[in-house]
Amino acid sequence: MAHPIEHAKSSARRFGGSPEDYFAIHDWFDESKAYVADFRHRAVRHHAEGIFLAQRLFGQTLMNSENRAIPVRYIGEQHVREDLGRIPSFQDWIAELPIRPWMYGQRLSKTTNL
Repeated sequence: MAHPIEHAKSSARRFGGSPEDYFAIHDWFDESKAYVADFRHRAVRHHAEGIFLAQRLFGQTLMNSENRAIPVRYIGEQHVREDLGRIPSFQDWIAELPIRPWMYGQRLSKTTNL
């Protein structure tokens, strides 16, 4: 799906209530588009750990406009599955990341004063 509002509409169809009930959660999953403007932004939150982080941030459940408590984890799982077809782990994402020398960090030399 291309936009958080489309995910929110899908949540409303699936869980009841209105799309506005779900928009904040779906918008959070896609906030990383602000600094990576292509599909790679999904590596930041579109994984199992991201779903559990959303649950910590938004609470265990969301009370929708029909006064139904919907598990935030279910909403996050829906978002990730709609985008990726499955729920990867963070490990799945970084396993595809090539290792570069700069990632090891700065090596301290004997002349470095700390």
